[in-house]
Amino acid sequence: MIKVMSLMKRKEGMSFADYKKWALEEHPKLARGVPGMKKYQVDVVVKDDPANTYDSVSEMWFESEEAMAAAFATDGGKAAGADAAAHVSNRVRVVTQEHPQF
Repeated sequence: MIKVMSLMKRKEGMSFADYKKWALEEHPKLARGVPGMKKYQVDVVVKDDPANTYDSVSEMWFESEEAMAAAFATDGGKAAGADAAAHVSNRVRVVTQEHPQF
């Protein structure tokens, strides 16, 4: 299983409350439209701290790197990516292979 983690910092001028609402309520609606995604999870920092490098982490699971690439190339994948780009000032994507330990 491939897991993609995106570490995101909200765009300049966006309140933490607005960002949290977007990350937990609005953006997941678009994530549902990404075909082939097996699971989606969002983790938002517990409290606002301007010194934090990131405000949230999204996690997306796919069967393979090929399935991930195909999903992101669809209209749904492109729409979700564009929505993220419109709401964040920095996004670091890390593609990993899961190795469950316990």
